[in-house]
Amino acid sequence: MSSAPEHLTAQLIQIKDLSGLSVRALARQANLSSSSLSRYMTGRLVPPWEAVVALCRVVARDPRPLRAVWVEASKAGAAPSPRRNDLPADLADFTGREAEAALVEELLRTTGAVAIDGMAGVGKTSLSVHVAHRLAPSFPDGGLYLDLRGFTPGQDPLEPSAALGRLLGALGVAHPPADMVERAALWRSELSRRRALVVLDNAVDAEHVRPLLPGAGKSAVLVTSRNRLVSLDGVPPVSLEALPPADAASLFGRAAGVDLTEKEAVAQVLRQCGGLPLALRMAGARLRHRPGWTVAVLAERLRDSAGRFDSVFGMSLQQLDAVQRRVFRLLGVLPGADFDAAVAGALADMTPDRVNAVLEELVDAHLVQEPSPGRYRLHDLIRRYAADIAADEEPQADAAVHRVLSHYLERATAYDRTLPLPHRKESVPGDPAKAMAWFDTEYANLIACFDAAVRLGADEVVAELPPAMRVWFFRHRGTDDQIRLLEAAAAAAERLGRDQRRASLLVDLGFARAAAGRLTEALAAYELAEQSGVDDDELAGALALRTGFVRRDLGDFEAAQERFRLARTLFEKTGHRSGRSQALAFDGWVTLHLGRHSEAAELARASLALADGPARITGLVTLGVALAPDNPEESLRALHEALELAEAQHNKAWCHNHLGVALRVMGSLDEALEHHRRAFELLEPLAEVQLEIDFLPAYAETCRAAGRYDEALALHERTIELARKLGRPHNEKRAREAYHLLAGGVPARDDGTDPRFRS
Repeated sequence: MSSAPEHLTAQLIQIKDLSGLSVRALARQANLSSSSLSRYMTGRLVPPWEAVVALCRVVARDPRPLRAVWVEASKAGAAPSPRRNDLPADLADFTGREAEAALVEELLRTTGAVAIDGMAGVGKTSLSVHVAHRLAPSFPDGGLYLDLRGFTPGQDPLEPSAALGRLLGALGVAHPPADMVERAALWRSELSRRRALVVLDNAVDAEHVRPLLPGAGKSAVLVTSRNRLVSLDGVPPVSLEALPPADAASLFGRAAGVDLTEKEAVAQVLRQCGGLPLALRMAGARLRHRPGWTVAVLAERLRDSAGRFDSVFGMSLQQLDAVQRRVFRLLGVLPGADFDAAVAGALADMTPDRVNAVLEELVDAHLVQEPSPGRYRLHDLIRRYAADIAADEEPQADAAVHRVLSHYLERATAYDRTLPLPHRKESVPGDPAKAMAWFDTEYANLIACFDAAVRLGADEVVAELPPAMRVWFFRHRGTDDQIRLLEAAAAAAERLGRDQRRASLLVDLGFARAAAGRLTEALAAYELAEQSGVDDDELAGALALRTGFVRRDLGDFEAAQERFRLARTLFEKTGHRSGRSQALAFDGWVTLHLGRHSEAAELARASLALADGPARITGLVTLGVALAPDNPEESLRALHEALELAEAQHNKAWCHNHLGVALRVMGSLDEALEHHRRAFELLEPLAEVQLEIDFLPAYAETCRAAGRYDEALALHERTIELARKLGRPHNEKRAREAYHLLAGGVPARDDGTDPRFRS
């Protein structure tokens, strides 16, 4: 960290001292989250200027002298994030709305927020995407788009907590906090360091979108809803009406590809379409595909239909042949938000060539949208229309959905097998990057398919889809979706009488709950797995290993060691080399924490003899920390090798943290602090609270050893706060003891033997 951020950190600590408050109390007074304030005070994150002002206000201090310090610290802060762009394509025939677009742009520039409302089909999404593309140069960190599914037929609205999870995931936060309030705080913190435009499409009401709004900073948000969001403070509304006649005529003419000389007939068409862009495009497409028709013929056909949408949608449907109409109505019952040709082929039981030709016709008729090449979706109004027709005319709709579920399960299983996973003996040939990209693209649709399978009672899919997403979930572990899916899958496996599948799912469920900080619930899942009677030694080894992880995190090192040694025995029986290596490495890790350094080093060496590549990291770190008091040279060599092997950001952070521990033991305190800071810089975007609570005591002890007592106290307070939330009484007890020891001025030295200061 450069001197500018250190100078700002020192000023913030001085404000805390002046206030006479704890970090938690000061955060409350300044209307900040205590976790964010802890990060500001320990130099792990440069605060937004508004946070500095709020802290100064608490102690009645003029913030202006700090402005220059804050500017320098901000310049020296984290590297800019790569540009992200999730926006759908802009419409080539976007017409009119000049006044509304100008108003939306002005509000985004001046207030950073705007909510567009209007009836279905009036063009809210089109306008928001059009404006977002026009403003792209003003938001160098990119554009984020999320459909909140507020009025999507057949799907529940996306809950704010799940929406925050997906938005944070788009920014690279793999493991967001479980608590929605913390997620919202992290989301605001992440946006405060960026200049991005966020489009939140299809919100139900103000409460649906309120937790998703940015806070301080230069990012902006654009919301759309069928309801006027008047209670959304700080987000001015812009209401859309139907297109005025001139713009409606222009759009109709562009869609039809004809000169509009039949003015009376054109006026009739415009009245029947009600000035709605969606209806105008569809009517124009109908005329374009009937070159023998005049506008008067089109107007007559529209006039003969029962109502506005029946007339426009029905006329577009009439231009299709029987096969195209069948595909269209089946799309009304398709789970998920968007789809590709392969999914449509499974839905309609058609070959790729035939379904591609059908989709082209549906796109030309404006019944289906193609927001990006090869990806399709239906407007909510059209989806409802298609679903209504399917309910009346498609007796085999459920069978079609079952084909889609089978298709997704088959694809997910195939892609999952190409991905490496700890304890998996080998993966099948394939492109792991392509597999992960597929899961990233199809994730929301996979969740929708799972929910459809539950609704239809398709227990086979319910029980098998979560295991087929195992690797994706391993990299995004502990999410609300993962836990919900695994709970339902375990119940489905029980109904199917598949005890071993149920046991495997319960092992995964325990791991997911543990990753979310729900340790006692994780143990409950593991106990149920054991009660299922695990017949497979490899699965039993994984169960023993994961139970050991939970026991370790609960501070019961003896019980953890027992489980790791059982895992080692079971993996030896199956010849599972990497499993044996993992069991030895973690046995060494808990042995180190039990104070038996030489024994821990031997276990680490035994693990390293079996491990290759990144699997060596735990053994190397254990060896490095164990050797730090007596063999600094070999200790640092092992730790730096571990850092070189670390590819994932959380593994790099882990290595940096323990380099800090080893260097502190060796007396190199400045260098140790640098590694601790680097660990937390890497951890910051990941929201890995499980790792954070493991790193905090080590960082605090290094601060104490360096005489940085205020920073150490702040870190202990953060540990206590996290331990309470995560249900880790062992960590809370240790942090309280260390806090009171330091706050009370009791002298203490870390000679490597005092259990209060073990890393």
